[in-house]
Amino acid sequence: MQVISSRRLRDAIAEHLKDGMTRQKIENFFEDLGLAPWPDEYGSLTKAAFVWSILSNHDLVELADVARRVSDEIEAPELAKLVDRLGPTGVAGDLKNLIFAADGPKPKIVFRDAINNDIDIVENAQYCLVYDRPLGSTGLTWGELTAWWAERQDMASAPAMEVARSLYRRLDRSLGDNGAERLILRTYGDRYVQHGPETPALIPQVYLHYDPYTKRQGAAALTRQRMDFLLLLPNRARVVIECDGIQHYANDDRSASPRRYAEMVAEDRELRLRGYEVYRFGGQELQEKTQATRVISSFFDSLAERHSGTA
Repeated sequence: MQVISSRRLRDAIAEHLKDGMTRQKIENFFEDLGLAPWPDEYGSLTKAAFVWSILSNHDLVELADVARRVSDEIEAPELAKLVDRLGPTGVAGDLKNLIFAADGPKPKIVFRDAINNDIDIVENAQYCLVYDRPLGSTGLTWGELTAWWAERQDMASAPAMEVARSLYRRLDRSLGDNGAERLILRTYGDRYVQHGPETPALIPQVYLHYDPYTKRQGAAALTRQRMDFLLLLPNRARVVIECDGIQHYANDDRSASPRRYAEMVAEDRELRLRGYEVYRFGGQELQEKTQATRVISSFFDSLAERHSGTA
């Protein structure tokens, strides 16, 4: 994948906005992105210099997100090509709340401090896990997750293999009787054995949305509240893996449901636009264990190659 610097992408964004928008529209664009206010002295800058100053402290992942939003607003085929050449760039913003592996009733979540995005789980916290450490530039590895688990479970003096097995059993329990999802986790678990603790952690049943109100109020609820699996890779790459049972595309009577299918693909589009990668396994292709294991292993090999060996 061709190396493209932050400076080059920043220059391209500034050039396209300069040519494609008035000064007022550019300011409105950045206000909509939440980048206002800016210093008063920016008012005297040219359009390109204004854009460059606004984006001066943004890293490559954040700039890629801005570039995609520019392409949504104006005709910018050259900018889109530049972003495509970056390859996977990940999700702008920092991980704040990682709630996962619930093995009981859904947690009830409230904001303790909405300004800082601090949350509390006020009911059913005992059934889910909350990873509460900062995420580094390398993503979240199996070694980091097991170190967190050892501290959480007071297993600091236990052998590493015992800690790893304890964590694996807890993650596996969150999948219940879903044989296909358990096979994905088990197959990926072999990568931990082969490649060691630097292997990215495969995190099951991750909460994406928390939507306690809309159904009660009669509005449309957020479509996908949990992801089946999530990988947090270097460079802020976030990979969502879904295993589709019949409930994803059929009604309760097993008749085809265009509505359910449309909701699923619409949510996929939204995630991709936010920088996530989304991959789906059809439940049918994971029915026969030996063949399914080959399919899953091949997928993770290809994913590792795509991310330069990080998965």
